[in-house]
Amino acid sequence: MSEQPQQPSQPPGYGYPQQPPGAAGPYGYPPAGPPQGGPQQPGYQTPPGGYPQPPGGHQMPGYPPPPVYYPPDPSAPYGYDPYGRPYSDKSKIVAGILQLFLGSFGIGRFYVGSVGIGLAQLFTCGGLGFWSLIDGIMYLVDNDRTDSYGRVLRG
Repeated sequence: MSEQPQQPSQPPGYGYPQQPPGAAGPYGYPPAGPPQGGPQQPGYQTPPGGYPQPPGGHQMPGYPPPPVYYPPDPSAPYGYDPYGRPYSDKSKIVAGILQLFLGSFGIGRFYVGSVGIGLAQLFTCGGLGFWSLIDGIMYLVDNDRTDSYGRVLRG
């Protein structure tokens, strides 16, 4: 078996042997690399104004249209729940923990914006602790609690 001459920059046994320019590459395909000639080929001219755009602007036939960007809704900066109600910037977990530990002062109710009920809990010491305990558990369990603007508390 005879060794084929290798290029000096290639290690022995690496790549295909060099072919003359314009010869067919492996398996009869043209050789890889940039096309020879390009726009300088004789008889080649770019159409005036460039190439025509596909019909429909940027949309190609057979592809879905590009997604439409909708700006955020200022009345629902945190999105909507599955029923279409806007989410609040307040968290039901924070409200529940505040109500459990500081409910005798009505802090959980002040947090969600219920000032009147918060004052009632403050003056009754959270209904002697029972009201604030039940209220705190309800904040943690119930998914329909809302803030003072009627937006659903986030989980």
